[in-house]
Amino acid sequence: SSSINAEYGEKVLKRSIVNGQKRTHRPWRKILICVEGLYSMEGTMCNLPRIIEIKKKYKAYLYIDEAHSIGAMGETGRGVSEHFGVDTADIDIMMGTFSKSFGAAGGYIAASKEVVAHLRRESHAHAYASPMSPPVCRQILTSMRCIMHTEDGKRRIKQLAENTRYFRTELKKRGYIIYGDSASPVIPMILFTLANICAFARECLNRGLASVIVAFPATTMLGARARFCISASHTREHLDRTLQILEELDPIIGLKMSSNRPTNVIVDFFTHFFTRSGKDTRAVD
Repeated sequence: SSSINAEYGEKVLKRSIVNGQKRTHRPWRKILICVEGLYSMEGTMCNLPRIIEIKKKYKAYLYIDEAHSIGAMGETGRGVSEHFGVDTADIDIMMGTFSKSFGAAGGYIAASKEVVAHLRRESHAHAYASPMSPPVCRQILTSMRCIMHTEDGKRRIKQLAENTRYFRTELKKRGYIIYGDSASPVIPMILFTLANICAFARECLNRGLASVIVAFPATTMLGARARFCISASHTREHLDRTLQILEELDPIIGLKMSSNRPTNVIVDFFTHFFTRSGKDTRAVD
């Protein structure tokens, strides 16, 4: 969980302060804490209030990557800082992308004037990159204005939160193993093995559902998963159709592995695997 990760991070920080630099053991001049607002593979949010407490306690600096949370979290889409109600002045560097919620390209760094000026002088990515085209800039500005300052933008943020709650609740209730915080629109569903994700992707595609699957080495060896990224544009019919497809695939692949699954699932699972024809359930033809 995010609270455990914060406590572990404090232990690492303490150790670094006590031991100093590796060769000389001299004290560090600056210590930078780097976290993601919303972790895309786990669907977990960082415990930002606790991390800020640790940062202040040890006089460190905080760098937060809001690639998956900006435009999606918070009442006006300002990310996890707004979601948790923290003061952005307590965050030294904020980074994000324009390629997700804003539907454009590129990214941003928000920091003090001195930090931004230093990055402009020293960053290879800035020195050798091409500037944004005017249409991309206009797309970003318009998206920001729509998300933050219009009723439609507020409605979309609220709709995204409702879609997330509904889909997560239904997956848990039906017995699927999912990761992440309850407010996270990134929902990983654990499939465990490579054979399962191959069969899952193929059968979903046959039913008209495009799926995102992730396996080793991006996950642990038995941590293969399908990742659902919920959008405000998804309707209840879209979500219900996805759930219906998962219900159809469960007897074929065995997707419901939670201890909270309905009791008849175990019977269905063994009935299927002891009576299957063999060819219909192969992961790879």
